[in-house]
Amino acid sequence: MGILSGLLGNAAEIDVADVEQELTSILADGEKLEQVFKIIRDLIVFTNKRLIFIDKQGLTGSKKEYMSVPYRSVVRFAAETKGHFDLESDLKIWLSSTEQPISKTFNKDGNIMAVQKALASYVCR
Repeated sequence: MGILSGLLGNAAEIDVADVEQELTSILADGEKLEQVFKIIRDLIVFTNKRLIFIDKQGLTGSKKEYMSVPYRSVVRFAAETKGHFDLESDLKIWLSSTEQPISKTFNKDGNIMAVQKALASYVCR
């Protein structure tokens, strides 16, 4: 992924090995990283047990929020691609315990469909 693509908000699949060391401390016994997508500084991580959203905050990105979502909690999801006048794409994920979806905005289509496909693969097992 080029730096310009990252700044524009394109989601790019990155090699699991690039983040494996960083995430080892939060993985449960027997849990393995399977796919990772990067959007600017944030990550969407698919493991064999759950979905993890990593939101890097602040100027340096040293403060991070880790949101874990067990796949069984996902009741539906949607990917909305950009249009002529709407230049952003949106990924929405509804959980069984919440009324409002988790929303992630992509400034370009980027890999939103690849993220949606990965989500379908893990949720619809």
